[in-house]
Amino acid sequence: MSVEIIQVENLSKAFGKNVVLNDLSFVCKEGEIIGFVGYNGCGKSVLFKCICGFFKPDGGCVRITFPDHAEGICGNAGIIIEEPAFLRNKSGFKNLDFLYRIRNKKDKEHIEQIMRQVGLDPHNHKHVGQYSLGMRQRLAIAQAIMENPKILILDEPMNGLDKRGVEEMRKLFLKLRDEGKAILLASHNREDIDMLCSHVYEIDNGRLSLIR
Repeated sequence: MSVEIIQVENLSKAFGKNVVLNDLSFVCKEGEIIGFVGYNGCGKSVLFKCICGFFKPDGGCVRITFPDHAEGICGNAGIIIEEPAFLRNKSGFKNLDFLYRIRNKKDKEHIEQIMRQVGLDPHNHKHVGQYSLGMRQRLAIAQAIMENPKILILDEPMNGLDKRGVEEMRKLFLKLRDEGKAILLASHNREDIDMLCSHVYEIDNGRLSLIR
């Protein structure tokens, strides 16, 4: 039986008088991709930031359960919500290596393997500031998965990718799902949602409704 990794219960968030999230509840199990759709500004990113702990909810709660260890969400989640603040005058490899070392980890072969997994050449010395939008998005995905997190929280992860890149990342996310990851995915591309997600929720006027 799959473990419920992410449990969101009666979550609410407002900014002043603007109620963005109103009494939202759902769960995401291991080996599951849950999709979120809605118009720009409907609250998808706010929801993800509340789950990650970047925003404090005004009501309700988020519970994270790991079956094999008890790290907090930020210690065991790969997150793409906004474009990471990469060092633009360093290569993609050096960026990932620097971030990996911050967690007292050192494994250049692992970083090379992760970069290849997302379609980047680890031996390309081009600075990130010279990367295309699609290359930066691939690097963001590499950063999100490089520590083998149990949870992935992905807000528009296909941004800037060409058709081939989208197909490659879809295959990667399905592989990660099959490895038991719990994945939250927000996308404006309905094809991504239809192909990847076990269940789909729509956020509209602060409310959450299950549409599949």
